[in-house]
Amino acid sequence: MSNILVINCGSSSIKYALILQDYDYRLYGLAENLGTPNARISGLTYNAQENRQEKFEVELGQADHAQALEVAMKRISHFKFDAIGHRVVHGGTMTQAQVINDQVIQDIKNISNLAPLHNPANLIGIDATMKLYPDLPQVAVFDTAFHQTMPKKAHLYALPRDLYQEHGIRRYGFHGTSHAYVSERASTLAGQKNQGGWVVAHLGNGCSTCAVWNGKSLDTSMGLTPLEGLVMGTRSGDVDPSLHLFLNINLGWDIAKIDQVLNKQSGLLGLSNLSNDMRTLVEAAESGNEDAQIAIDVFVYRLAKSMAAMSCALPKLDGLIFTGGIGENSGFIREKVIRSLPHFGLSLNAENNATRAKEIRIDDDTGPQIWVIPTDEEGRIANETRQIALGENVF
Repeated sequence: MSNILVINCGSSSIKYALILQDYDYRLYGLAENLGTPNARISGLTYNAQENRQEKFEVELGQADHAQALEVAMKRISHFKFDAIGHRVVHGGTMTQAQVINDQVIQDIKNISNLAPLHNPANLIGIDATMKLYPDLPQVAVFDTAFHQTMPKKAHLYALPRDLYQEHGIRRYGFHGTSHAYVSERASTLAGQKNQGGWVVAHLGNGCSTCAVWNGKSLDTSMGLTPLEGLVMGTRSGDVDPSLHLFLNINLGWDIAKIDQVLNKQSGLLGLSNLSNDMRTLVEAAESGNEDAQIAIDVFVYRLAKSMAAMSCALPKLDGLIFTGGIGENSGFIREKVIRSLPHFGLSLNAENNATRAKEIRIDDDTGPQIWVIPTDEEGRIANETRQIALGENVF
C-alpha cells in the first residue's frame, strides 16, 4: 500500500505523521506556537547517513503554517508519499472523506460557522500543502462523518424544526476517526469484524462516548459542538442551557466569556482547581485532596451514566471499549467506571486491567467483553485517504 502524509492543522499548530507501509515506524512532528516568537517544531525524523530514526527539535522564529510545513517536509524528505490526508473537524452532513477540490474547500468554508475554531485552521493546512504539493491527491477526512449514520431520534434536538432545516442545528458528534478505528479493531479481535454492539469511551483531554452497531454509529455524546456530553479536561460537558442567561444576568458575563469558561476553565480543571490532567488528580486524591477526589468522582459518574445511555441505542451489548490517553492508561479509572455499571454484568480481570497503553481484553471472560484499544486516528485517516484518493482496498 501507499505511503500517506497525515496533517492535523490547528490555529497555531500543526501535527503531522508520515505513515510508511514498508516500515515498522512512523515519522511525525508537532509544530507549536506558530506566528509567535516561541514557534518551534519537534518530532521523529530519519537520519539517512546513519540509517536510523532520531528525535529533533528546531526553533522556528515567527514561522507561519506554510513555513513550518516546509521545515517539516525536509525532515521526511528521504521518503516518497503518494497522497495527503487532512483531518477536518466538521464536515456537516458529509458521510465520508472527500478528495479535495475547489468545491470541497468551499463546502468546508460554508460550514465553518459550526466549528469556527477548527475548520478555518484546517483550511490553512490544506492551502499550505496544496501549494507545496499541487500534483498530489489530497483528502479531507471529517471527525463528524462516522456519526452521520445516527438516526433522527439521536441527532435531532427538541427545537423548532426550521433551526435544523435552515441552519443545520443538530447533533453531529466528533472523535469519529477514533470511534471508527477502535470499534472496528475490537470487533475484529472478538472474531466478527464490524459486527455486534459496542459502547466506546474515548477519554483524553476531550472525551466522548459512542454506540456502534455493526460498524455504524447510532449515537454519541458530543453534539453540535465538542462541548456537549462528558466532563472533559477543561470542558464542562452538559450544563443547563439556561446557565448562559443566568451568568449574563447575575454576573454580567458576555457570550465570549461564558464560552471561554465552559471550554477552557471547566471540566476536571474547574472542579479540582488544580489540573486538567487525570494523573495529577489521582496523585492528589491519594494524598487527601478532596477537590481532586470530587473531580474524579464527577468524571466517572458522568462517564458511566453516558455509557449506560449509549447502550439504549444498541439491540444488544457485546462489549465496552476504552481508548484515548485516560482510557488506555488508567486502570484505576476503568475499574471505577465498571463498578459504576453493576447491572451490566461486567467483570474485570485485575491483572489485565493493570496493563497500560496496550491492546488487551480486560474482562474475566464472563458477561460483555471489555477491551482497551490504543487509538490510531492517523492510521485511520491514512486508510481513508488510500481508499478515497487511490482506490486501495483497505477496509
